[in-house]
Amino acid sequence: MIIKQLEMGPFDNFSYIVGCEQTHKAMVIDPGPDVEGIIVGADQAGLEIDTILNTHGHGDHTAGNARLKARTGARIVIHDLDANGFPQADLRLTDDTSLQLGAITFDVIHSPGHSPGGICLHARGNLFTGDTLFVGDSGRTDLAGGHRPTLGASIRRLMRLPDRTIVWPGHDYGPMPSSTIGWEKRNNINAREYGYYVEE
Repeated sequence: MIIKQLEMGPFDNFSYIVGCEQTHKAMVIDPGPDVEGIIVGADQAGLEIDTILNTHGHGDHTAGNARLKARTGARIVIHDLDANGFPQADLRLTDDTSLQLGAITFDVIHSPGHSPGGICLHARGNLFTGDTLFVGDSGRTDLAGGHRPTLGASIRRLMRLPDRTIVWPGHDYGPMPSSTIGWEKRNNINAREYGYYVEE
C-alpha cells in the first residue's frame, strides 16, 4: 500500500493519497483545497485517482471534492448521514461495509460522534480516522450533530484493533503526524474517559 500524507488548508488538515501497488489505482481521502498538489502527488507516485472518500461532511474535508472530480472523473464516496455536506456524492454508504481499491479491501467503520456520518477506513494495518481520533486527542463534539458519549463509543471500537495499527488522523493537531493504537491507549488525553487507558 502506498500512502502519501499531505498537509493543507488553514486548519492543519491532512489529505491522503492511498494507492494500490499492484493496480496503481488511488483513493484520495478528505481532499483539501490544493487539488493541483494532490494530482501532482498522485502522478509522482504513478497512481491514477479513481475514488474520493470523505471521512465526514465538514467543509474542510470536502473542499477539493468538486475540482478533483472534474480533473480526474473519480467517484465521490461519503456516508449517507453526512451526505448533506456534499449532496453530489456518487456513493452513499450506510453502516459498516467495505470498499475495494485495486487489490486492497478497506473495512469501513462507522464512527459517529464528531458527526453522525463519520467513518474510518482500515486496511493492512493502517487506520484513517478523519476527525474521530487525532494523535493524542479526539474530534470536537460541540458542532451540529456532535455527541461526546457517541464519540467515546466509536473510539472504544477503534481501540479493539491491534496495538501496532497505524493511526492516520484528519488534522495535524498532535505531537507527531501519525501514531499507533497502542500509543493512543497510553497517551491520548481522553484515554481514561473513553475507557481504554493502558498502564505503561
